[in-house]
Amino acid sequence: MQVGLTGGIASGKSTVSAILAELGAVVIDADKLAREVVERGTPGLAAVVEAFGEGLLTPDGDLDRPSMGALVFRDEARRRTLESIVHPLVFERIVALEEEAPEGAVVVHDIPLLAESGRADTFDAVVVVDVPPETQVERMLRDRGWTREDAESRIASQASREDRLAVATHVVDNTGSREDLRRRVEEVYAELTGPARAS
Repeated sequence: MQVGLTGGIASGKSTVSAILAELGAVVIDADKLAREVVERGTPGLAAVVEAFGEGLLTPDGDLDRPSMGALVFRDEARRRTLESIVHPLVFERIVALEEEAPEGAVVVHDIPLLAESGRADTFDAVVVVDVPPETQVERMLRDRGWTREDAESRIASQASREDRLAVATHVVDNTGSREDLRRRVEEVYAELTGPARAS
């Protein structure tokens, strides 16, 4: 059972992902893998240094993420170069993790930009963590110390709430308490494991 998990920024997707893992799902986090494949000592980091130079390393020899982000954010050609290094390595890791998953497992792919990618229909189910945009803004102001302008521009750069809900087979409302959220995630997981067991 292949499941896509998505949600807008500050929707609580990471919390839902953690609960699903606790319940027994195999969670594959593409963002986390993208960090792992360019850790110090990896062929991925060596390829990034070869393409962009050693100026993007910290004194300790790690990738300086903020500098890298600033560089590729402004330059599409460089962003594509970085993606051409990182994406194949991430894909390799995803395939390996899928192959290692136990028979009949619910494999959850944590993909922030799933609605934007046009890949929602490649999954057996899509779980969308949903909150109103104003809740997203409030959380970014409170938890991340962002300005309202920064929060609103980040939301505007992602798929709309309507576009995300349009690809959902399961919606997890995250406007209530942590207990409400856990209850809803348990319900969704029970629904997902039903067909997984049947097949």
